[in-house]
Amino acid sequence: MPGKILISACLAGLPVRYNGSAKPLLHDAVDRWRSQRRLVTLCPELAGGFQVPRPPAEIEAGLDGDDVLDGRARVLEVSGGDVSAAYIDGARIALDVARENGCLHALLIDGSPSCGSSFVYDGSFSGIRHAGQGVTAALLRRNGIAVYSDREVDQLVSDLGEAGRHDCAPA
Repeated sequence: MPGKILISACLAGLPVRYNGSAKPLLHDAVDRWRSQRRLVTLCPELAGGFQVPRPPAEIEAGLDGDDVLDGRARVLEVSGGDVSAAYIDGARIALDVARENGCLHALLIDGSPSCGSSFVYDGSFSGIRHAGQGVTAALLRRNGIAVYSDREVDQLVSDLGEAGRHDCAPA
């Protein structure tokens, strides 16, 4: 049986983002994986104890999730509150869920201080982004799980050796 894929809950269409919205990922491969019951849906921020809605948060000073995991940076809410511990807890839960379900791949929303895989925001809450990854993406990668952003579905399809497949298992 093909392996399972951890997916950000907001990409799966659940309204779990900080502002109560979703960012459903519309792609034939995602629809196929959903019908095959291969998607393991999780929001690391909710797993870490946050509610919806919640204040926006960013990793401080232009750093990223590796820096948070290594204690060199913090995740701060727009009000200045340090929420690093909850982000790390959510990342650990995401790793546990991925391992329990045999997920070797993760499809995560980019830009998030949890799930960002190619960019995160710079900590100024001004919309400026920079190359880097969120706390969950960093922890998953450190543990051998391949992480893809919402713009890299085709690359994930290719890496899974599924290019050109259009078969769907019955729901």
